[in-house]
Amino acid sequence: MTAVLLAVVALGAAQAHAVQPDEILDDPALEARARELSAGLRCLVCQNQSIDDSDAPLAKDLRVLVRERLKAGDSNDEIMDFVVSRYGDFVLLKPPFTPHTWLLWFATPLLFLAAAGGIFYAYRRRSRAAAIPQALTESEQEHLTRLLDPDTPETGTPESGGKS
Repeated sequence: MTAVLLAVVALGAAQAHAVQPDEILDDPALEARARELSAGLRCLVCQNQSIDDSDAPLAKDLRVLVRERLKAGDSNDEIMDFVVSRYGDFVLLKPPFTPHTWLLWFATPLLFLAAAGGIFYAYRRRSRAAAIPQALTESEQEHLTRLLDPDTPETGTPESGGKS
């Protein structure tokens, strides 16, 4: 029983909206249009929520504005055009694909490709550097010769400074 109750509460929480009872329109068709429109408009205070989900006063003002325009008989496009003309494309959660928003649309993929290219270049450079053997210094070569030739008298190791 408690599992069912928790599931109902969880589902109800997922559907929670910040729309106040006094904002809800009497006409269900208009209210559905208002919810559809407000779900596509960004809260200018929260910036990561729609005005339908935000409790900010400006979001409430925008929800009321949308509902007033619906009552006045405006179409969905007219309402969106009005809000965009007032607040700019930033108010749209899904901005249009126009030349002045290309940076917004292409910045993330371009940065991702640049980062992937940089990682690939660094990996290739590092693996190439690791593949090239480094020549021994003169003292390392002498020490190696002494270690490999048992007939050479031991005069000391490089660590002891050449002293026996």
